Amino acid sequence: MVRHILLIRFNAAASADAIDAVKQAFLTIPSKIKGVESVEWGENDSPENKNKGFTHCVLMTFADDASRRNYLPHPEHEALVSIFRPTLEDIIVFDYSL
Repeated sequence: MVRHILLIRFNAAASADAIDAVKQAFLTIPSKIKGVESVEWGENDSPENKNKGFTHCVLMTFADDASRRNYLPHPEHEALVSIFRPTLEDIIVFDYSL
């Protein structure tokens, strides 16, 4: 099992509707790409104020490394990237295996 974490900072031009479209695109990925077991979407609500401007998080769970390798070039991932990239200011990607 592989966890794929995205910490997201949206750009100032990203509207609430555009961010919601990105959210919905992420949440539909498990039904479109075999091996993506789950996707969680969250907005920072930590009282510690240590998020360095990153406001949103995506946590994806892949069945295994082969599933992650399948996801990255998959056409559905490319479609998601096409709506995500214009809204993005910065991102941290962090993966780990269980």
